Amino acid sequence: MQTVNLKRNKIFAPLWSAKQRYIVMLGSAGSGKSVDTAQFYITRILNDVGRNLLCVRKISQSNVNSTYNELKKAVFRLGVQDLFTFKSVPLQIDCINGNQIIFGGMNDDGQREKLKSITASKGNITDVWIEEATEITQADFEIIDDRLRGVLPNGLFYQIRLTFNPVSSSHWIKKVFFDRADKNVLTHKSTYRDNAFCDSAYYNRMERRKETDPEGYKIYGLGEWGETNGLIFSNFIIEDFKTDDIYFDHIRYGQDFGFNHANALLDVAFKDGEVFVRREIYDREKTTDEIISFCDWDKNVPMYCDSAEPDRITMWQRSGFNALGVKKYPGSVSSSIDWLKGRKIHIRPECVGTISEISQWRWRKDSNGDITDLPVPFGDDAMSALRYACCEFIDGEPLPFSKPKRKIYNFSFEIPKADYDKEEIVII
Repeated sequence: MQTVNLKRNKIFAPLWSAKQRYIVMLGSAGSGKSVDTAQFYITRILNDVGRNLLCVRKISQSNVNSTYNELKKAVFRLGVQDLFTFKSVPLQIDCINGNQIIFGGMNDDGQREKLKSITASKGNITDVWIEEATEITQADFEIIDDRLRGVLPNGLFYQIRLTFNPVSSSHWIKKVFFDRADKNVLTHKSTYRDNAFCDSAYYNRMERRKETDPEGYKIYGLGEWGETNGLIFSNFIIEDFKTDDIYFDHIRYGQDFGFNHANALLDVAFKDGEVFVRREIYDREKTTDEIISFCDWDKNVPMYCDSAEPDRITMWQRSGFNALGVKKYPGSVSSSIDWLKGRKIHIRPECVGTISEISQWRWRKDSNGDITDLPVPFGDDAMSALRYACCEFIDGEPLPFSKPKRKIYNFSFEIPKADYDKEEIVII
């Protein structure tokens, strides 16, 4: 028997004893919901023999810097690292009692099929943690939910936790879990103000935002669902489509630099006046050198970048990329938004950063609450990258490179129309 000292936020205490199948945790940025969830699962895995946890992100690789890291930090924070082993290939955490933590994704059919057949070494998958749950589709969720079935030993039960920041009020999670009563569902809301461990700098930043960006503060500070009115784009569709160069007329990259906020790099293709976001690199706390190191995209494609960062553009150029500074002028933001609003925008499901931003990017409101012609200057990294990728077409004729090299085949094909209270926990 081993006793560990656990520090946790009081607001999450009721969730630790909940037995509903679905625990749906909506929270503002900095609320501590992911940290608490990680601590909860480590103590559950230690105490309940026969429990196995599956952690899911839309893109499986995203688990490395999110769920896996949070769980590993929880293990060391609780001082029980001698009871766990950590594996990177495949990504997995094994407990000395035989319980396991496994990781998966829903990015494509291959990952979905793999998740359907994933098993633990001993017993069933009993728990699922879906982090950034708004990234997955309702169909993805149904596949995950169906995974939890079969008779369990006495004392065990199935449970799924969804953790996420709020997005548009039209999201399926709100309709399925919040807009209807269900005895199998426990919904929960937390904000940065509920987090006893929130650092003062972040707390003060969010309080300042209450004055400078009241609309954004409602979503990111108070954890409220975003309103659908005032959204900038409604002309987008999230779908699978063929991404080979031969299906498109033009290809461009757009990049908005970041570190604390996201560095967004988009691969954007154009066909018949429509816009296709084929892939993205959307990362925080990564240096330019790091992003360059794992960007294996075609170096010849023009890459339009934020011209306010010439040194970083030079770094991409020295690495062989055709990086260029985008031209900015009075009204350029409005003109690029207008241009994009006049076209259908297709986005691949795996481009979760782009989807998150475009689903909630909205116009600012003035002191009277009236919508203005200026976008909210927050959560717009991928949106800036998208605008940059389109700059040639907005300002005039595209450069000669624009036609991708086409391979010649001996058959014909059709180009498809893309329609803290302190507590002692006793571990047995």
